[in-house]
Amino acid sequence: MGVGCENESRQRQTVEPVSSVGSDDKPTVLPKDDIFHLLQTQRRRDVLRYLQDRDGPIELRNLAEQVAAWEQETTIESLTSSERQRVYISLYQTHLPKLDEHDIVDYNKDRGLVERCPRASQLESYLDVQSQQPVRDPWPRRYGTVVLLCGVLSGGAIVLGEFSSPFWLTLLVLAAVGLVAVAHWWSNRGELDRESVLS
Repeated sequence: MGVGCENESRQRQTVEPVSSVGSDDKPTVLPKDDIFHLLQTQRRRDVLRYLQDRDGPIELRNLAEQVAAWEQETTIESLTSSERQRVYISLYQTHLPKLDEHDIVDYNKDRGLVERCPRASQLESYLDVQSQQPVRDPWPRRYGTVVLLCGVLSGGAIVLGEFSSPFWLTLLVLAAVGLVAVAHWWSNRGELDRESVLS
């Protein structure tokens, strides 16, 4: 549309009953369905990632080259003309108009310029989640180790004749798993406190 994020939003206020800008000039909240639809393609996510730390208009050619380089896992200099063109055309015809339609970017098709709009900040938390490396939870391994050690100790005790009753074996396993559970709860206590403050 290319008239600027704020001007375009004000224009739409007078034409459409549902505006992308609230009464205090802050972008209204995008519905989650729209957010997921906008982020369903990797190219649109790459566009938003590229624009995230840039101010002002960006040339579509530069944007397309960087997105193509990310897709091919190479440098911009190593791209072939067909790789550049394929990404450029899809951004030009499909992805940028879609983002512009939802006031995520201001896309000036005639001049080949793209600029991030304030409303794009609503998508950043979803981009951050996607880019974070998954963190392995150590607790399942700890529980498994405790149960395995209890099994080995119990087996050894039975062979040596130390435990003749299954009651003591059960008590040993429950006590060991209980201690690990308390340690698990204790280690997550700070994280649970932070989540309760945020919610």
